[in-house]
Amino acid sequence: MKIVVLAGGRSTERNVSISSGYRLTNALRDKGHEATFIDLFLGYDLKGKPASSVFEDANTSKDLNISDAILTDEDINALRPGDDTALFGPNVLDICKAADIVFLGLHGGDGENGKVQAVLDLNNIKYTGSGSTASGITMNKVYSKEIMLYHSIKTAAFVEITRDQGPTGHKLPFAYPVVLKPTSGGSSVGTHIVHNDEELESGLVDVFRFDNSAIVEDFIEGREFSLGVVNGHAFPAIEIKVHDGWYDFEHKFQPGHTDFITPPHDLDPAVHDEMKRVAIQTMKVLGMQNYGRVDFFANDFGVWVIEANNLPGMTPLSLLPQEAEAEGVAYPDLVESIVKGKLKIYEDGMNN
Repeated sequence: MKIVVLAGGRSTERNVSISSGYRLTNALRDKGHEATFIDLFLGYDLKGKPASSVFEDANTSKDLNISDAILTDEDINALRPGDDTALFGPNVLDICKAADIVFLGLHGGDGENGKVQAVLDLNNIKYTGSGSTASGITMNKVYSKEIMLYHSIKTAAFVEITRDQGPTGHKLPFAYPVVLKPTSGGSSVGTHIVHNDEELESGLVDVFRFDNSAIVEDFIEGREFSLGVVNGHAFPAIEIKVHDGWYDFEHKFQPGHTDFITPPHDLDPAVHDEMKRVAIQTMKVLGMQNYGRVDFFANDFGVWVIEANNLPGMTPLSLLPQEAEAEGVAYPDLVESIVKGKLKIYEDGMNN
């Protein structure tokens, strides 16, 4: 098959996305597909050739170190010549139309919030992952948590604070510590563990650099897990044990800071089964399709959903590939199963 791996884009998680995209492209090539890496924002210079010519070259690399830098709009805009800051770079749509399917290697922001998916839908372009509506709901932590609570899925109590309310004078309905995050974001960019009013104020100032809305959650203590679901199959959970601090951007994407254990040690099989059941249920109530990942805390009161991820990372340190490997599924086979699973959804007329 001819497959475009679409990555990069304008998100604060751009560098993570590029790492995922390179690895995805190489894996699909290893499985015999004509895959090519395309940066959503930078596009591709066809040099007068037809769009189909890009499949002759993988347009990628086998090695990439992820920068710790959190990119601002100004940083990203400077990557493209001229004043054009549109999300879709030169020739991206034409190249995607020439593919049998697009593998979305995008993360965060306009990669996961449904905008890209909607554009692809309007152009009759097939792509992996969930549809535009489910993507938008899942990306927004307030919307997704309200749906989870409606369906009796345990998740931390929360309040939303918007930019127009400002960073000061907020009284929370639960005690410190609390977790502060951008409402729409990922990879722990802009996330803070807050212990007092002063930290809340400074944290909100930081969050509003990335988003117009912040979510403040009651702090849940417990062991931290993540569990991926691909085409309805729940893989073994992976336990996340940081060496110090908490599971922030650095711990997620730089080696040597975190231990990942799958299958988890000393986890009651009944709790593990419950985690798998809740992961599948969470994806269903949010309308997610094809594949995703659900993050959990587990304690004496049960399993608590932290959030769902509609386009989970596929970098060398990402969780879903490690879970699949623990069950004997090699990375290229995992990637190809995602492609084939989504094509089956299209064939059945079930894409949403």
